[in-house]
Amino acid sequence: MATLLLIISVSSLLWPFQVSSLPVPSLSKRSSLSVEKSEDVMVSPNGMFSAGFLAVGVNAYSFAIWFTEPPGQNQNQKPTIVWMANRDQPVNGKRSTLSLDARGNLILTDAGQFNVWATNTSSPSSVELHLEDTGDLVLKEIMVGGSKILWQSFDFPTNTLLPHQSFTRRTSLVSSRSETNHSSGFYKLFFNNDNIIRLLYDNGDISSGYWPDPWLMPVQLKRSTYNASRIAVLDSLGNFTSSDNFTFITSDHGTVLQRRFIVDHDGNLRVYSRKDATEKWYVSWQAQMNPCRIHGVCGPNSICTIDPGSGSKCSCVPGYRLKNVKDLSQGCEQTYNISCTTSESYSFVQLSHVDFYGYDIGNFLGITFEECSKKCLESCYCIGFQYSFNKGDGHFNCYPKTMLLNGCHSPAFEGAFYLKLPNVNSSSYESFIEESSTHCSNETREVERMYVKDHENGKVKLMLWFAVGIGGIEVICILVVWGFLIRSGQQSGKNAQGYLPLGTGFRSYTYSELKKATQGKSQMMMGIQNKDGGEVGNWRLVTWMRAEKTRASADASWLKEIIDPMIEGDFDLYKMQALVEVALQCVEEDRDARPTMKQVVEMLQTYEND
Repeated sequence: MATLLLIISVSSLLWPFQVSSLPVPSLSKRSSLSVEKSEDVMVSPNGMFSAGFLAVGVNAYSFAIWFTEPPGQNQNQKPTIVWMANRDQPVNGKRSTLSLDARGNLILTDAGQFNVWATNTSSPSSVELHLEDTGDLVLKEIMVGGSKILWQSFDFPTNTLLPHQSFTRRTSLVSSRSETNHSSGFYKLFFNNDNIIRLLYDNGDISSGYWPDPWLMPVQLKRSTYNASRIAVLDSLGNFTSSDNFTFITSDHGTVLQRRFIVDHDGNLRVYSRKDATEKWYVSWQAQMNPCRIHGVCGPNSICTIDPGSGSKCSCVPGYRLKNVKDLSQGCEQTYNISCTTSESYSFVQLSHVDFYGYDIGNFLGITFEECSKKCLESCYCIGFQYSFNKGDGHFNCYPKTMLLNGCHSPAFEGAFYLKLPNVNSSSYESFIEESSTHCSNETREVERMYVKDHENGKVKLMLWFAVGIGGIEVICILVVWGFLIRSGQQSGKNAQGYLPLGTGFRSYTYSELKKATQGKSQMMMGIQNKDGGEVGNWRLVTWMRAEKTRASADASWLKEIIDPMIEGDFDLYKMQALVEVALQCVEEDRDARPTMKQVVEMLQTYEND
């Protein structure tokens, strides 16, 4: 029995939840969705949205919400994902589950071993998880007369807002890494401390805001910095409103359509629309018309140029080469070394209509080109300078740079960048930039996550095998004893009801029978076997009052009162007295006063030696 309980306990650790038979509209406590069951998918009542496990790489899965595709849709077409629970920590394709435990906490478990995501909720009441028609995954506490929201996915968006989903000071949108890599990317939409909604590029080492144009003041942008409510929303008709007075309408506004507001992997802010799942998505609004104005699109030391055919392409500046042709966001690296030597060792290459934003050593207004170049040559950290004419001030401005980031080539830009290189002929620029240019559409890569069996919990596995082994031994013992009992019963022929099946012939009495025989007193009941092995009718039940134990031990005459006379005195009176006294101790009412088996053996050995 102990082993059976141990097996049940270990099993409850390994498989603590019931497996749901899905699709179903909701989850309740102690139910779960399994990564290994394709039918374990939640569907909204209107059928527009689905939620479940999606493959995001090699044996790598994330729990997500997506627009439901109609039956018969192209199986190679990727679903349109609107939310992910574990975008940066995919789970394995074996034994991973999304479970609603007995406390009301929604937990995503990787391969049945450790938790990678949870809602951190609890409730003593009934709790249910629903996928709403709006695409919101809601965890509700069911109470008498209504329900209360404990958690909802709308409060924790990833890269997408759906119609009527509020965007607040506590939320942000973070782009995906690429079209197929759904892990967190480099672009973020958020409300800044000035109460204005902004886009930020942040790759961990470098960060810069690029929308709205950072050099413009809020009043020039017609934005308000006074409304601290910080809330924005897109409705189903295509109208977007924000507390900072930023508003827009989509090109198809006025009609209820399927819509999604997203920070795309390329850093642009867009609204996609379609009539229903049978149609393709199209862009109905976007924040940046010029993709080269988006920071980080080409990486450090490179230039983004508009290409009528592909939209844009990235080129390394002279003296640099691509770090990774499969990931242009890594930019370009130097092919030469810069040292603080004499100024005559360097010259400048002109890059017309090219602008690099940020990382200025200083702003020098109204100085000549010679003065600007001298300042750059005098600084060991200067790698070039921006020199442009300011129409408002009517003079040229100089901006020496320590880093070349956010490079953009545009004919509309009236100015040039002068790159400091070790005596490079400027005529080599055109041929060099053509050889090092490539389109900005980065090659997409899936997240690799292989299932490794070594990651299994060895301790739990060992406990399970140990419990199974002990259980097997017990089963074998039970079978052996059972066989022996059957064999003994067949030999004795005395397995009638009321007798122990050991071939001993001892009668087994119920508690009610003993209580009746002793008149309810605390007594010791002893059955003395008939010497001649007669039938049941020849047995005697002899009772011994515990009070008799107070007689003088030297007076052994009391033993004769409890010994069956049919034994005819054929016994050692002293040893019989010792046996009775030991037996009396073994039936003490106080369990702590009873001797152990070891103590019984020791007492009997003492009597034997005496």
